[in-house]
Amino acid sequence: MGDTQSNRWDVFCRVIDNHGDLGVCWRLACDLAARGRQVRLWVDDASALAWMAPAGAQGVEVWPWPHTALGEAPGAVVIEAFACELPVFFVERMAKMEHPPVWINLEYLSAEAFVERNHGLPSPQRGGLHKRFFYPGFTPRTGGLLRETGLLQRQQGFDANAWLRSQGVTREPDQQIVSLFCYEQPTLPALLQRLAQRPTLLFATAGHAARQVERLLGPTLRRGSLRAQVLPGLTQIDYDHLLWASDLNLVRGEDSFVRAQWAGKPFVWQIYPQADAADAGKLQAFLDCFLQDAGAPLASGLRQVWSDWNGGPPDGAAWPDAGAWRLHCAGWRDALACQADLCSQLIGFAAERR
Repeated sequence: MGDTQSNRWDVFCRVIDNHGDLGVCWRLACDLAARGRQVRLWVDDASALAWMAPAGAQGVEVWPWPHTALGEAPGAVVIEAFACELPVFFVERMAKMEHPPVWINLEYLSAEAFVERNHGLPSPQRGGLHKRFFYPGFTPRTGGLLRETGLLQRQQGFDANAWLRSQGVTREPDQQIVSLFCYEQPTLPALLQRLAQRPTLLFATAGHAARQVERLLGPTLRRGSLRAQVLPGLTQIDYDHLLWASDLNLVRGEDSFVRAQWAGKPFVWQIYPQADAADAGKLQAFLDCFLQDAGAPLASGLRQVWSDWNGGPPDGAAWPDAGAWRLHCAGWRDALACQADLCSQLIGFAAERR
């Protein structure tokens, strides 16, 4: 196997909706490239990269999928993200290679118990190939979380006020800053009413969040002590900056969920709704893990907040103490940072199987 091929990773991604899968795969590709790998990202809809990553990334090539005319051989490692199913022609080429690539199915993030049981298991495939399941997660017995080298150091050197000024904002005294990234959210009116009770600047991200805020607040984007600002599509780097500059982050899906945890600030997750209600078990599994070391009052309060935000019956109770919430999130981030990150584990996992 030539040097270029032995160092090449192929990452396959299908955009289901909302571009969340692409967000995860782009961060993964960039992290692999930053660690010296040559990455081909195969994606069926790369349009969101125009605002998500307009500058691209050294070492990452974006390929349309499918691209049946491609004559090059698969790389040393092939990642099938989120069970997207590789093109048949690509699998056939893998099977014909003298040294077939390591084939990895990168699964969705979950804190459910089956993740530790299934992480790393093989699955026989056509042509004598084997696919192995790689599960991100929150414990040492999983594949960990995406965390590029130097992320926490960059965060420590971040100047929130300078970034806010770059967005045309000067923080007012005693003003809390809240970021909103959500799907369609029936409970948003109740949140806006709560935020309007104290000086608050709400950053609504482009898309679902911005449309709902504009509809509910009207052209002034104000209610009581609440002022909202609608953001354009942010690069992934600037979205990180938004999370770091905010006092509370409302996030959704997987990519922003993980980045909010690295921000170490209070956050609430809107899980992707599923018709079979599988999301409810997934949400509770994460809360059980996240709140394991939280005191009873904080744990109870956060469970109610997260339940309200994910369609549970609201009770109108006061939110948990902000200071205790903040300390818990910072401690959770620090504990996660003691575990090996996802890219480091993927590289080691692949090396052991080549």
